[in-house]
Amino acid sequence: MIPCKPSAACRARFVREFGLKAFRRPLDPEEQKRYETLMSHDADFVRGAQLVAEAMLQSPNFLFRLDDTSHTKWKPYLTASRLSYSIWDTMPDAELFAAAARGDLSTRQGVEKAARRMLDHPQTRRALDDFVGQWLRFDRILTASRDRRKFPLFTREAALAMTAEASMFVADLVWNDRNFMDLFTARYGYVNADLAPIYKVPPPTKEFERIVFTPESERAGVLGQTLFLASTAKPEDSSPTARGLFVREQFLCQHVPDPPAGVNTNLPPVTEAKPQTNRDRMSEHATNPSCATCHKLIDPIGFGLEKFDAVGAKREKFTLQFFSGREKGERRSPPKTVDLDIDGKGYVTGISDSQFSSPAELGAVLAKSAQCQECMVKQYFRYIAGRLETPADRPAIRKLLDDFQRSQFRFKELIVSLLLEREFPDRGGTVHVASDHQPH
Repeated sequence: MIPCKPSAACRARFVREFGLKAFRRPLDPEEQKRYETLMSHDADFVRGAQLVAEAMLQSPNFLFRLDDTSHTKWKPYLTASRLSYSIWDTMPDAELFAAAARGDLSTRQGVEKAARRMLDHPQTRRALDDFVGQWLRFDRILTASRDRRKFPLFTREAALAMTAEASMFVADLVWNDRNFMDLFTARYGYVNADLAPIYKVPPPTKEFERIVFTPESERAGVLGQTLFLASTAKPEDSSPTARGLFVREQFLCQHVPDPPAGVNTNLPPVTEAKPQTNRDRMSEHATNPSCATCHKLIDPIGFGLEKFDAVGAKREKFTLQFFSGREKGERRSPPKTVDLDIDGKGYVTGISDSQFSSPAELGAVLAKSAQCQECMVKQYFRYIAGRLETPADRPAIRKLLDDFQRSQFRFKELIVSLLLEREFPDRGGTVHVASDHQPH
């Protein structure tokens, strides 16, 4: 870390160069002098450098990112930090610092050039994975459990594979400049040995081999992949409500309020004497006034995905198993199985001509929906800004959506457009950022 032979000149250089990295901006003359004085207190050069490093790493200038300043000389460095933490989730590199020093980041052209250079860096892909993990809620599947008697294919390894498939799928759309709305319509996925039995396809010859979904599978896009279908299920079965809620909140950016206090959210139990599908059990949601308003928005979406079980495997029938008790010393008898027909028709309230009966059909509805297209913009906006959008952000969101549509939904162009809009707002909107990315 010490760039030269110990001397007074080297002391000044160490303080200047380490300070630039630690504070992500040049030290002012008073700071430079103060840290040089601290370093000279110890006759041993290395121990003096250690004192400076310890002091700088405890300074608020290191611990907190500066988002605005009246110090003209620092402004390009603040831009550099905003770019690096947005695209890389880490501090600027030497080239970005150099661009700030030259004044290149004071113009739209300079910021765009820097952003496009950064998008080609491998670190950008790791940062995108962080966004995808927060948006698609990887935490849900990684902490999920399943009834092992009914779903033996669900393992820790399978859950990890589900997140890996989703990450690879989104990365392919972004880095190969595909239409990002193919997120809902692409007829392919990535399968490894843990996912192949769930997809009911032959084991792949290599890890996460790309496979094409057949028309009979009725799968397409992220809605047809195991991550979405399994993470929106309960331990013992699928959950139409959870699936509909996820679509509303993550793909349409619509907030559905929590149930009123005191409302019993438990569904009537299924008995051997009265076997019912999820649609039948949830019929009360449509008739109970305290439930109907919200559930009419979410349940019909989930009903159209009922041909897929709690781990994302396709099923032709809704199968119920009833396990009988046993007396001490008796062997457990096989469970009684009841197969019921599945009514897999669904629709999206608020979107015209939105009837569907499969993930592929729902994906086609969402891909052409203006609400869904705008939600893709909002989700990335939220990630970069570290907060939800407000009415004051509407001009910025509208401008970003226009740019996204003109680019034929290229996600890299959305990234560049958002960063430019934040640095150079030109239509009345300003993208204010928080100190770090937050999960939404």
